[in-house]
Amino acid sequence: MYQSVWTDTIKMPEFETLHSDARTDVLVIGGGLCGVLCAYFLKNAGVDYMLVEGKTIGSGITQNTTAKITSQHGLIYERLINDFGKEKAYLYLWANQEALEKYRQLSRKIKCDFQEKSAYVYSKWDRWAIEEEIRAVNSLGFPAELAENLPLPFETEGAVCFPEQAQFHPLKFLAGIARGLNIYENTFVEKIENHTAYTENSKIEAGKIIVATHFPFLNKRGSYFLKLYQHRSYVIALENAPDVQGMYLDADNTGMSFRNYGNLLLLGGGSHRTGKKGGNWRELRDSAAGFYPEAVERYYWATQDCMPLDGIPYIGHYSKHTPDLYVATGFQKWGMTSSMVSAMLLCDMILERENDWAEVFSPSRNILKPQLLVNGLETTKNLLTPSSKRCPHMGCALKWNSAEHTWDCPCHGSRFEEEGKLIDNPAKKGC
Repeated sequence: MYQSVWTDTIKMPEFETLHSDARTDVLVIGGGLCGVLCAYFLKNAGVDYMLVEGKTIGSGITQNTTAKITSQHGLIYERLINDFGKEKAYLYLWANQEALEKYRQLSRKIKCDFQEKSAYVYSKWDRWAIEEEIRAVNSLGFPAELAENLPLPFETEGAVCFPEQAQFHPLKFLAGIARGLNIYENTFVEKIENHTAYTENSKIEAGKIIVATHFPFLNKRGSYFLKLYQHRSYVIALENAPDVQGMYLDADNTGMSFRNYGNLLLLGGGSHRTGKKGGNWRELRDSAAGFYPEAVERYYWATQDCMPLDGIPYIGHYSKHTPDLYVATGFQKWGMTSSMVSAMLLCDMILERENDWAEVFSPSRNILKPQLLVNGLETTKNLLTPSSKRCPHMGCALKWNSAEHTWDCPCHGSRFEEEGKLIDNPAKKGC
């Protein structure tokens, strides 16, 4: 069944469409987990706010996550220490740990299948990389451990174990925190000028605006079309497969992830840059047939992630010159903790409270990274490529995705149905 297990196991709350002009102190654009958490914290802080979502809440990337709540984001901490220093690496780790703790607190009041699980990053080939990462994480004060003899269907050289992490049902959680919030669905923001957001039927004046639309759609500020690209990955849910008793991710970007939900094993992988070719579900199904020949596939789906230049999300002022415009993006494959970090940090910024995380996640930090050249070359190449289908975002040539029957943009990741209807931003209209 082509849908995530999450969408098939809950009925989401519904909200009205905005048909008249409005005024608010803070406008949140985007009704994924990040945007709704922002609205939730603003409401609890007594701030006048409203949230608008172009479709329905949770209907974008949130409904297609694997929903791991963890501060373990691959083998990143040794690199963060080398690139940014121990202090910033420490702040990154503990920001995510505080996000995990906030989920733990909120989930006591929301039935969302919250479970504490250990998280593991394993390697099939490189024991040294595993041991180096453990030393790096331990130097930041976190008790990472070496794990061996993993319950996976192949041999490994060991894994970095983060104890007391978590997993949950993301839409059950989202539905729980969204009830009672000032939300308008099917209210698509077409443009922002100064302090006003324009939809098809209305305009919204706001003192401050948070753009939580996954990929930022404003090109004139922040250079996000250079600082981000998008990446697709795939999931199948298997019945009659083992319980792996944790959450597992390959240290290799082309490897697979494992976690259970109920009686299902969620197997993820097949990833590739949006608009490029990759293994997709075929790779996962071939692996599942070899690993678990008795298993039966019950669901399959795909997701998309915004990838920053340096491995850290962009959370804060949209640019140096937009003091009342904020953004949260570039979560890579870690949207659960990154959404919570974003909501807590942006709420503090709007309330003018100091937050030690602000400099770490600042969207205005140095962008001179190797990935910047890759992104620039990819955009240039596709702008010059002849094609019958062009992306309305910046004019790049679209590529046909035969696995999903969509038109995908290799520059910035916009996606369209076969007949041209918009699926994923930053494009604001169909092709």
